Amino acid sequence: MDERSSKLILVPILAVLFVMIGYQYICPAGSNSCHFKAGEKLRGVSLLSTPYQDSDDFYRDQDLEDDSPPKVPSKFNFTERDLDRHVEFNIKGDDVIVFLHIQKTGGTTFGRHLVRNIRLEQPCDCKPGQKKCTCHRPGKEESWLFSRFSTGWSCGLHADWTELTNCVPVIMDKKEAQRNKRNFYYITMLRDPVSRYLSEWKHVQRGATWKTALHMCDGRSPTQDELPTCYNGDDWSGVTLTEFMNCPSNLANNRQVRMLADLSLVGCYNLSSMNESQRNHILLSSAMSNLKNMAFYGLTEFQRKTQYLFERTFSLRFISAFTQINSTRAANVDLSELVRKRIEELNFLDVQLYEYAKDLFLQRFQFTRQREHQEVRLKRREERRWLRERGGGLEKGTDGDFPTTTEDYTSQVARW
Repeated sequence: MDERSSKLILVPILAVLFVMIGYQYICPAGSNSCHFKAGEKLRGVSLLSTPYQDSDDFYRDQDLEDDSPPKVPSKFNFTERDLDRHVEFNIKGDDVIVFLHIQKTGGTTFGRHLVRNIRLEQPCDCKPGQKKCTCHRPGKEESWLFSRFSTGWSCGLHADWTELTNCVPVIMDKKEAQRNKRNFYYITMLRDPVSRYLSEWKHVQRGATWKTALHMCDGRSPTQDELPTCYNGDDWSGVTLTEFMNCPSNLANNRQVRMLADLSLVGCYNLSSMNESQRNHILLSSAMSNLKNMAFYGLTEFQRKTQYLFERTFSLRFISAFTQINSTRAANVDLSELVRKRIEELNFLDVQLYEYAKDLFLQRFQFTRQREHQEVRLKRREERRWLRERGGGLEKGTDGDFPTTTEDYTSQVARW
């Protein structure tokens, strides 16, 4: 090949490289200076409605798909509105995240993530030796988070939906003078009912009681007749699983439904207000409705997806990745099939709720992933078009992709 031919081949290559270098200079990664920036409308489709890019995630496709069960048709007719849970959370404004912490659902771990692991302009101030952190809005003495590790048990120990929705606005108004109406975004964690029940039994066996919980409903706590205790003395330490299952007033039974339902619909803890069948139907329907309408909920069994959906819902980023811990006290309990069935019967409402919650959760994940992939494809198509317009067109046969800086985060994530 002569010198003239070499120069002819080199010229278009240099031209493309020049355009690419210019593009990176004008539109660096994460920049909003380009005309196809995040949120811009292209032919009626939103481009990257959430500020994430492939190279800036903890996740790889396989990481998020590994824990997915085989895809089966949904038993529930969820609408697109049910699946699209992105909210315009304004941490600098009047918005508040309220964490409803159900016992033994991994809520303590998730609650710590909220105060210690979110990348914020003004991170929560967590001092050594203190149980609570100060989570103020940037430049303000106002809290954006209502949770155990930020505001404490301000509405009572493990307050449920009925208590929180009546108590939180009052408590927040007492703590902070507020002219504007606040937006409260409720979130929670759920867990497989059998695992959660066993975990609660082991916790109670070690001496936990939660006897200071208020269980407020319609302005009062339940009477001793309405909610008898299952044990004599200070606690129920040493209780066997059989004894635990045999107490009819054990709040561990169907705890997740009870804590997510509006108890005022069934006369609170007064079991004589209606027949059992009617009461159960109302409780389950209320819990399903409240869960569906919450801004976000996660599942203990799907930590990666829980992190992914929380970040996409609130446009907040965690600093480090969630890890899945499957070796729990509940997992180590050797159950006979007969005992497992008995636990499922005692928690038959929770079993139905969890089936509903898991279906909706996985559909929301698939919906969000598909939309994100579509937006990324549209963004790349627009980037290629931009390059062609400024570079005189790429050589025929190339796919138009250009080098990007990537980082492998899998070393930070415990494989499971």
